[in-house]
Amino acid sequence: MPELINVLEAAPDLAAHLSGPRLEAARRECVAAAVAFRASDLSVIERPADLRFGVGLLILEGLLIRSVGLAGRFGAELLGEGDLLRPWQREDLGTSLPRSGRWRVLQPGRAAILDGEFTLRACRYPEFISSLVGRAVRRSRYMTVNMAIMHQPRIDVRLHMLFWELADRFGRVRGDGIHVPLRLTHAMLADLVAARRPTVTKSLGELAERGVVRWTGEDWLLSGEPPAELEAIGRVDVSAEE
Repeated sequence: MPELINVLEAAPDLAAHLSGPRLEAARRECVAAAVAFRASDLSVIERPADLRFGVGLLILEGLLIRSVGLAGRFGAELLGEGDLLRPWQREDLGTSLPRSGRWRVLQPGRAAILDGEFTLRACRYPEFISSLVGRAVRRSRYMTVNMAIMHQPRIDVRLHMLFWELADRFGRVRGDGIHVPLRLTHAMLADLVAARRPTVTKSLGELAERGVVRWTGEDWLLSGEPPAELEAIGRVDVSAEE
């Protein structure tokens, strides 16, 4: 039997715009089933419950990588705590260019099933729905930043930028630098930065020699400052953002 959880307790930042009696009422009503996912069983992600009229799956903990293939090349994105998924939305339906997709679990975790019944209850609280929509927009912006990173001509710069972006999302600051606890293979990193695996392996060696990014055996350690090229991304005019 799926575990029933209070979504606003599991993800308290979704209640940022609620207070007083409305917050208490929302906590009582915004209850959803939570299901576990693991590498040996992807049925929760690939064949979820009937969510056609719901919001989707909200990752509560764990880490997934989503790969999409086109003409033998793959792009990828990392999804973790707070990200929204809509697994029933297929990439290969009604498209001119045939494509494929697959999921991989990097860290087992749990996801809340925000199905149709949940959505009916949650819609009484537009403040909460607004926060969920914000999660979807945040995911699209992560992808846009990753596209900007992939436009960098040098692979070592792409990787260095990517690790700083991941550090913002998943990193832990310690005395020796920022630790990013993600077990990403060189092949996965190649998909994330649009490069070939041998080139990624060579570039990671160069970054390690420079002492800026290295694999410790348990996580990735970032030292020093972000690459100078990131300053240019920071200067992009965001006045036209939605």
